[in-house]
Amino acid sequence: MDKLENLKEDFISAVEELLEKANLKEEDILVIGGSTSEIIGETIGSASVPDIGVELINSIMPIIKRENIFLAVQCCEHLNRALIIEERCAKKYGLTPVTVVPHPKAGGSLSSAYYRALDNPVVVEEIQADAGLDIGDTFIGMHLKRVAVPVRLSIKNIGSAHLTAARVRPKLIGGERAKYE
Repeated sequence: MDKLENLKEDFISAVEELLEKANLKEEDILVIGGSTSEIIGETIGSASVPDIGVELINSIMPIIKRENIFLAVQCCEHLNRALIIEERCAKKYGLTPVTVVPHPKAGGSLSSAYYRALDNPVVVEEIQADAGLDIGDTFIGMHLKRVAVPVRLSIKNIGSAHLTAARVRPKLIGGERAKYE
């Protein structure tokens, strides 16, 4: 199996495992941030690989559709970590679109690929996602609902990129006398 097939297989496995552990419901939001530079062993933002972005996004689209969840793909810091989503997601959650078209050197290869894969893409500045996958330490935490809980996946890397995952839970309130079950 070639390297690209291994990357896709690991990415699909990571997404499937996170979805299982996060227990997302229909139309919940999964945010993914990823650096193709980090995936190939380079420094984040230095060696974007559009072909990897396209292959990875295309590999998980059937999962996103099957689960009927929304995917938000985070852009890089040059676009202030804005997110690519479907127009339907923006309408459902009352998100205000901004005007920009991501490309590999300003937005990143994953976000560019996702933008082009959608029929009606929009870009938003922020979102409150229900779970997230971070490939290469792209700092997706700013786009998760409170309270984020780390999810330990069996896959620790996508290529050379460090992989982390999170889900969210409601806040626990009420202090020592409160009961949660």
